Amino acid sequence: MERMIIFCTLFFCSSMALTAAPHKIAKYKQIFKTINLLETTVKDKDVELLHTPENPAEECLSTAVTCFQKGTLKLQPENSTVNATFTQTIKTLKRFTLSSRGKCESSCESYEKKSPKEFLKSFAKLIQQLFQNSSDFQTHGAINISSTIPLKWKNN
Repeated sequence: MERMIIFCTLFFCSSMALTAAPHKIAKYKQIFKTINLLETTVKDKDVELLHTPENPAEECLSTAVTCFQKGTLKLQPENSTVNATFTQTIKTLKRFTLSSRGKCESSCESYEKKSPKEFLKSFAKLIQQLFQNSSDFQTHGAINISSTIPLKWKNN
């Protein structure tokens, strides 16, 4: 129940950000927060390892996002009490799209397999990278997601 309240609070805050910030920035913020929420509810033991894109080339960003989306479908909730929140969170990530920026030679299978939590940390890093590289970031530099990024990611 407590996690559901936290999820609803985050969802409400995300919707408020959607009206206050440009669409692209708000989308990246919402996806980033959604990944962080998912990380706290995902089962990490006795599960399938997932192909985890790390540091994809610029032309492979769209492919990397697609790999993460396919991987999220294989994630499992850590217990049945978070199942409804977990399912809703997965649906949010499935709606995220990124237009292709060129021809990519990599496939999902070319990336190393990692645990679900490591997979989600890499997904969050990719979203952070997309946010920081977006043209909106240059225009609206005062709006950033660094306050929602755990300290261990800020300097990477």
